[in-house]
Amino acid sequence: MVISYFGGQCFKITQGELTLAFNPPSKDSALKSVKFGSDIVLVSQDHQDFNGIENNSYGEREPFVISGPGEYEVKGIAVRGFGSQSQFGGEHLNTIYSVLLEGTNLCFLGAVGSTTLPTAAKAELDDIDILFVPVGANGVLNHAEAYKLAVQLEPKAIVPMHYDDASLKAFLKEAGAEGVKPVDKLTTKKKELEGKEGEIIVIAS
Repeated sequence: MVISYFGGQCFKITQGELTLAFNPPSKDSALKSVKFGSDIVLVSQDHQDFNGIENNSYGEREPFVISGPGEYEVKGIAVRGFGSQSQFGGEHLNTIYSVLLEGTNLCFLGAVGSTTLPTAAKAELDDIDILFVPVGANGVLNHAEAYKLAVQLEPKAIVPMHYDDASLKAFLKEAGAEGVKPVDKLTTKKKELEGKEGEIIVIAS
């Protein structure tokens, strides 16, 4: 599995021939637009910073779009979406996604703005391998809230997103991980995550 980060909340995840995109920014966003073909696009909130589905069609590849709570199975990938509240860009519904990809459990929190998760999400989100958590405040969790929620969820690895230099630095200090150096992309397997407890991994954008 290869995970690349493009700033904001945009991630590209590839596993073999399959490509997933999380929260690609649209052409109307102030964030840098990124184009790559995807099989599945997950959108956690209908906001221009996250709903750039048009940027994930390439050639004959038209992505299957998941943009809200529910249970889905696409190309052998199991996805569960849980509704939560967000104050990002005004008050909106945010979807937290749990994705089971080749035995690896990914949890993408999207623009979540509270450390108190909905009951359904709290009950179902367990045995998380990689947690993607926003740390930049301004409608999403701030650095302290983000680390508090991450610790509660007990993932093997924590990937911060939705930050500027100051909020990332504050998050790493909160987590006691000031020495963590960004990687260009994260290449990992399920077995490589075994035994880890809340390891912070910063992926350069």
